[in-house]
Parts: sequence; C-alpha cells; structure tokens
Amino acid sequence: MPAERYARIRQFLRLRQPSLTLCLEQLNKPHNVSAIVRSCDAVGVFEVHAVWNEKPQFRKSTAMGSENWVYTKEHACIENAVSHLKSKNMQVLVTNLSSSAVDFREIDYTQPTAIILGQEKQGSTPQAISLADHDITIPMVGMVQSLNVSVAAALILYEAQRQRQLAGMYDNQQLSEQACQKLLFESGFPRLRELCDQKGLTYPYINNLGQIQASESWWAQMQRSDSL
Repeated sequence: MPAERYARIRQFLRLRQPSLTLCLEQLNKPHNVSAIVRSCDAVGVFEVHAVWNEKPQFRKSTAMGSENWVYTKEHACIENAVSHLKSKNMQVLVTNLSSSAVDFREIDYTQPTAIILGQEKQGSTPQAISLADHDITIPMVGMVQSLNVSVAAALILYEAQRQRQLAGMYDNQQLSEQACQKLLFESGFPRLRELCDQKGLTYPYINNLGQIQASESWWAQMQRSDSL
C-alpha cells in the first residue's frame, strides 16, 4: 500500500481504545446503528458488540465508511454478550432510567468499560438491566425523558474520550500488534484479503513500509489456481 496510507492507518490504530466498547441490544433502525458506529470510530472504539434478531443494513451516507474501521462482534443473546464482556474484566453499564441510575458523567471510563444501549422504543431488556453493573442516565430538564439512541451514544462516548484523554490513555498504543496487523492487511490489501480468506491462508505480516512480508510458499499458494 502507499506509504501515506500506511502511516495514516498506523496513526489511527495507535489511538484505538480496545477497552472501551458498546453493546447494541436489538437496535433495528439502520440510520441509528450507522450513526453509532460513526461515533465509535470518531472516539477510537475498536469493536462494537451486538445482539439482534436481524442485522440492520448500514446507511453508507450516515456511516461514511466507519463500518470498515470498527469491527462488529455478534452474540446470540444478551447473556452471552455480557458474559463475554465481563470475561474481559469490563464494567458493564446500561442506559436505563431507574431510581438507582447515576449521571453518566459520574462513571470512571478509564476502567475497561462496555455500555449497553437498548432498542429504540422499548429500551434495554430486563435481562440486560439485571446483568449490568450500573444503570446510567443522561440528565434532562425538558418534557421528553430520553434522547435518540445514537445521540445518547455519542454523548457517553465523548465523556469517555474526555476522561481517557486526561488520563493519557491516547498517548500510548493500547491495541495489540496482532490486531494492528490484521486491520493493516484487510484495509491495505482488500483484494488479496478476499483471496486469502477463500484459500484459508493466514494473513501475512505488513512491514514498516506498508509492504507484505511473506514466504515464497505463501505467495505460491496465493498464485495457485484452485480450479480443476
């Protein structure tokens, strides 16, 4: 890939925050999901988790390509999703207006954190609320008691970004080099990535010049025709 593109991807990978994520529970409006993923990319979220009956299509005019830079990990149910997040030692928050809910700005987002966002009309399910460590709310003084879910997500994410910037968490790379290499190959060599997946080959190493560094046998397998 061109050196300029390699440098740009390396820079954004250095700022990625793998210990900050969202869990989307049964969201079904494409423009909301697209806007949320766009906000995730903007603050450096590496991966979003999701539980849904039917995956909504991204609105490209809303997502602006951010879906190519933020991975989505799907789970069969909210119990599986929360179990996975807690196995990563994340505090799990849920947006829910309750008597025990705290102002979202009172949370320490420098800790590994996952935020559950519930379905547009019904909000988070009782299962999600029971599994979360804390209920959080966005204070409002108007007649309406809730914000659009994508707006709420952006507000919470930018508070997390603010706290993490003050703590210096964007100053040093948090993402593993293995994860960086995967995204460098996928984004820098999309056609070879597709062929690599078809052939079941491991992804090659990308050197500091943005070039593929692979063995002769790897190149031979890539060039071999699998047609009879």
